[in-house]
Amino acid sequence: MSAMEAKARVTPARHKTLGLSDQDVLDMYYYIALARALDDRMWVLQRAGKAMFVISGPGHEGCQIGAMWPMDKKHDWFVPFYRSIAACLVKGMTPRDILLGLFARAEDPSSGGRQMPGHYGHPGVKILSTSSPVGTQFPHAAGIAYASKIRKTGEVTMTAIGEGGTSQGDVHEAMNWAGIYKLPIIFVVENNMYAISVPLHKQVAGGNVAARAAGYGFPGVATDGSDVLECYRVSKEAYDRAKRGDGPTLLEFRVPRLGSHSSDDQQERYRSKDEIDADRRRDPLQTFRIYLEGVGLMDEGKLKEIAGRVKREIDEATDYADRSPLPEPESGVRHLFHDE
Repeated sequence: MSAMEAKARVTPARHKTLGLSDQDVLDMYYYIALARALDDRMWVLQRAGKAMFVISGPGHEGCQIGAMWPMDKKHDWFVPFYRSIAACLVKGMTPRDILLGLFARAEDPSSGGRQMPGHYGHPGVKILSTSSPVGTQFPHAAGIAYASKIRKTGEVTMTAIGEGGTSQGDVHEAMNWAGIYKLPIIFVVENNMYAISVPLHKQVAGGNVAARAAGYGFPGVATDGSDVLECYRVSKEAYDRAKRGDGPTLLEFRVPRLGSHSSDDQQERYRSKDEIDADRRRDPLQTFRIYLEGVGLMDEGKLKEIAGRVKREIDEATDYADRSPLPEPESGVRHLFHDE
């Protein structure tokens, strides 16, 4: 018996107690690795002058994949924010879709190359195009959920934001509306403890975003956003609650912030080395790999297989997006005015 097999015998398979198969958790790891590699590639392209701007989410991948996993990928709605790379991939976008947006190409499904990077959307997989003003995605998502309830479609809507965005009035109006009408919606807050350079204690009174849900009459749950399986567990409970007609849930995921706010930021100027190093020890790409090794599902061969698949997909997507044509200038006013 190998050392890995021996370790697997004494390590509880948490995923099975949650109703997840071995293939589920291997696929979860694949999406974490894919999102991280895509994130890394976008930074390389921006530094090489191929893209104007990158705002990404290293460290957020675990909670996004855990949250999105219970959703019906074809039937339900997602209203993302600018760090929602991993969630968008699970919902149905591809690395090619993401990079077409980064390069502002005509084929970009989010905006036809008419938005800045990080504004994810795809009508084909029911991802609503992201709006630039911070917080406006919450009332947009509440509107979708209200329509779903009126039409009795059975759809659930999920929307996401950073903890800094919860200071916007739109967020509170949306949660109040959702609470009154018991809308089938999940509000996700990915709390990486900094709103650009503003720390949590200067941004959120009381230091707990999830506690705000009580004021709107629905549950709020705060959990470790680097624990993929725990994120799945609370998200599944929120999803089942929405499907039953019991109304919204606010999920606050405390995630490690592994990179700066954006390509225009340098977090080392306002965060200590010890704090950044502590976050790196919570990297879901590493912690989930360790879990999979512990239950006998991951070894060097499997790790290399996934890494090779991810690299091929990212390389192909980069080449395709880089070769794709830019939008025609005359398309600049398309969808702005009514066509007779």
